Amino acid sequence: MIPNEFKVDKIDFSKYLVDGELKNWDGPRSDVFSSIMNENNEPTLLGSIPDMSSESALEALESAKKAFGRGQGKWPTMKVYDRLKCMKRFADKMSKHRDIIVKLLMWEIGKTLADSEKEFDRTVDYIYDTIEEYKKIDRSSAKFEKDSGIHAHIRRGPLGVVLCLGPYNYPLNETFCLLIPAIIMGNVTIFKPAKHGVLLITPLLNAFKECFPPGVVNILFGRGRKICPPIMQSGFVDVLALIGHSSSAVSLQDEHPNKNRLRLVLGLEAKNPAIVLPGADLNLAIKECISGTLSYNGQRCTALKVLYVHESIVDDFNKLFSKAVDELKFGLPWEKDVFLTPLPEPGKPKYIQELIDDAKSKGADVINQKGGEMSNNYCYPAVLYPVNQDMRVYEEEQFGPVIPIIPFKEISEPLDDMAKSEYGQQVSLFGNDTKKIGPLIDTLVNLVCRVNINSACQRGPDIYPFTGRKNSAVITLSVHDALRAFSIRTFVASKDNVGNNKLLKNLLDSKDSNFISTDYLL
Repeated sequence: MIPNEFKVDKIDFSKYLVDGELKNWDGPRSDVFSSIMNENNEPTLLGSIPDMSSESALEALESAKKAFGRGQGKWPTMKVYDRLKCMKRFADKMSKHRDIIVKLLMWEIGKTLADSEKEFDRTVDYIYDTIEEYKKIDRSSAKFEKDSGIHAHIRRGPLGVVLCLGPYNYPLNETFCLLIPAIIMGNVTIFKPAKHGVLLITPLLNAFKECFPPGVVNILFGRGRKICPPIMQSGFVDVLALIGHSSSAVSLQDEHPNKNRLRLVLGLEAKNPAIVLPGADLNLAIKECISGTLSYNGQRCTALKVLYVHESIVDDFNKLFSKAVDELKFGLPWEKDVFLTPLPEPGKPKYIQELIDDAKSKGADVINQKGGEMSNNYCYPAVLYPVNQDMRVYEEEQFGPVIPIIPFKEISEPLDDMAKSEYGQQVSLFGNDTKKIGPLIDTLVNLVCRVNINSACQRGPDIYPFTGRKNSAVITLSVHDALRAFSIRTFVASKDNVGNNKLLKNLLDSKDSNFISTDYLL
């Protein structure tokens, strides 16, 4: 039985946001299902959304173009203080929808209650933190500089039209980590929610409508293959902001006729390893590797996707790790102490089984007792050992509950694998010998962008840089870096002479320019 406090009413959403209006969609629709089974052991129907067309995509593009007005629109020329007020108002309105969005996170993507609450709260905090960070940036720009007889007033300005596409595993948080800084810097946006975690966006459309000028935020629903290509083909997209797979990023870039001026803000896939050295605290390493490999069933780009364990300790590690995996509780997202939950993608259990079968056919064993137990919406985590380079699970980002373990004798083995890898986001390094760890750090920081000492890989805290090498990312995200990613330095220059200096003083006193300002934002 589902407790009443976690039940959700069916949502048949028929609107989309374009040009500041919530418009009705009368065309085809797509049903939205949860992988959580109903009383008939079938996926639960949660509602439906518009299955929008290419024509709708171009309608949203025209709305965004008009709002930006080639830099002359209301939003890009607005005072920073006024844009911040709009964003603060949106965050306040968003906070009122916490309960329904948390429930939809559980139902739509199978995220636990605690993680769903954390995702919502972290996202609201991120908005307020972004507001405060922009104030800091603006304060540092509230001045004139002088060099070689030229005064300069340097600020950050918007780039233009942003196409924003977020991931299903963090459909609120990671999507808004793109959308919010893009908007607040004066850009205009076209946003299509992820294929899973789409209904949870619907309670916010009215808040977007009420808080921002027409055309600043345009929200469409439907399939990316129908909506995104015509927008990109127009050549009017200035920024592609996407968190997802590199193949999608490449495909969309290829649609753009002017790639040389298309800015990319991309968070892509990863194959983050853990390296467990002799002398490591095994209890700590196992605790962190459980979290790293199986938090949200391993469906995170920052998840640990492969474990390298030194051959001198691998037997002890495997025994303790397998026992810990088998003790994890599987259940519905709102159940007490649940850790493993149904997978949102209908085809994921079959894919995980294919990886397991491939590894077993090439010499690996499933070393935990429950490993690979299958249901319609889940595959119990399978710990595979020993894994080698011929196996699919070595090469592919599994993005699910299967854990490859590779023994190593020399540290050069995992280092060479990482150097050859197409990915370079993060690594977890477990050990206590500074003579070994010190030189390793010096190498690892050149292979990945974050080295975690005796802890699992993760994104946060959001003030820290989040990026990756090779196919794992383009540009850096954090509260501060994201504001830079969605803007460009622009400035007014004036030769130091009596006439110009008088003009600048008059501009400052009259406040006739929103750009030229030395106001200090509190």
